Amino acid sequence: MGKKDEINILEHGLVPEHKLVPKEEEKEILEELKIKRENLPKIRKSDPALRQLEKVHGEINVGRIIEVKRKSRTADSAKAYRLVVKRD
Repeated sequence: MGKKDEINILEHGLVPEHKLVPKEEEKEILEELKIKRENLPKIRKSDPALRQLEKVHGEINVGRIIEVKRKSRTADSAKAYRLVVKRD
C-alpha cells in the first residue's frame, strides 16, 4: 500500500477520537483530575492512533498528554487522558 492509499485509523468508526492536549491546558487537567502526570494511563509512541496524530501535529514528545473521547451510552461521551511513553 503506497502513501496515497494509507488509511487514517482515526476515521474508523470503532476508534475513539484522539486529540493532543495543548501544553497550556495540561496543568489544569491534572489539577482537575487530582492526579500526577506519571499516574495517568499510558499510550505508546508506537500506537497507531498516536502515529496518525503525529502526521497532523509533527512529532509528539514523550510526556505529552492525549485526550481520548469515547462514545458512551449513558453520558453521550466520556473523556480519558493518556500519557505518551516511549516505544518498546
